[in-house]
Amino acid sequence: MNLSIFYALAAAALFGASTPLAKYLGLNTPPILLAGLLYLGSGVGLSIVRFVRDRGWQRPKLEAGEWPWLAGAILFGGVLAPVALMFGLTRTAGATASLMLNLESVLTAVLAWLVFKENADRRIVIGMLAIVLGGIVLSWPQDTSTANDWTGPLAVAFACLCWAIDNNLTRKVSASDALFIAGSKGLAAGVVNCALALFIGTQWPAAGSLVLTLLVGFLGYGISLVLFVLALRGLGSARTGAYFSTAPFLGAVISIVVLGESVSLLFGVAAMLMAVGVWIHLMEHHAHEHLHEPLEHEHRHTHDEHHQHEHGFDWDGKEPHSHAHQHVALRHSHAHFPDVHHRHGH
Repeated sequence: MNLSIFYALAAAALFGASTPLAKYLGLNTPPILLAGLLYLGSGVGLSIVRFVRDRGWQRPKLEAGEWPWLAGAILFGGVLAPVALMFGLTRTAGATASLMLNLESVLTAVLAWLVFKENADRRIVIGMLAIVLGGIVLSWPQDTSTANDWTGPLAVAFACLCWAIDNNLTRKVSASDALFIAGSKGLAAGVVNCALALFIGTQWPAAGSLVLTLLVGFLGYGISLVLFVLALRGLGSARTGAYFSTAPFLGAVISIVVLGESVSLLFGVAAMLMAVGVWIHLMEHHAHEHLHEPLEHEHRHTHDEHHQHEHGFDWDGKEPHSHAHQHVALRHSHAHFPDVHHRHGH
């Protein structure tokens, strides 16, 4: 399996596990504060990891042109989307909201294909539709008697659109430090949601629950988002979004195993559809002659066919390693994904 696919599925598994894990631990915290603390756990935890890794604070190695993309991703994914979702949840039945959250992967793919010109062949479209349909089946409302006004679902849909924009903007900076990108988003979303919770008078949980919530956030939102960024680096937005949309299914599996919840017929149908979608994606083979334009950037790499360059410093010969490097123009043909080196037209 391609390592980037593993990153995407692992990100989905960690994120999907966060909800049943919070339930298992008994974290009965109001939704808006829970979201804030989960994101805050993500941001603080990743910032500590980055501080330890770099042996102190290091300036983020983003190019000048990358900062606007990251700022936009933080605004849409870390600020607007969580607030919109929390508002929508107050006016929408939980099952309906879960159903609507499947819009995120669809909107991510649509924006990737139409706005950011990411390649998608028929196999990828069919696979994504199968995965999304599985998510719809899994979260199909069992009780349709609850009436809701239109503002709730509209807010949830807007949150999905914001996260779709976030996913595509993050793809623009995915070659940079994944810890910094994910940590920045977590801190922004955590501060905004916690401040909003305090503003409306929400009470903080007890110390034990607070620590457990932050820990769940670090794993289910923080490490998950780092893996998601790494997947974006190797797969592009549409494919990563499709794999990540298996999160509801993986969360349901954990609920069955950990919480002992019963298995329904809809779960079996959803599992089949998602398995088919993932299999279709795994069988993808996209190869053609393409041109690599001259490019200079920095990311972790080995000296493969795309990284045949000299070093302007004493290199110890260890790989993979990270440093600023240049790519010269290159035309060749091989199987590839729309990763950081293959964002070309067709």
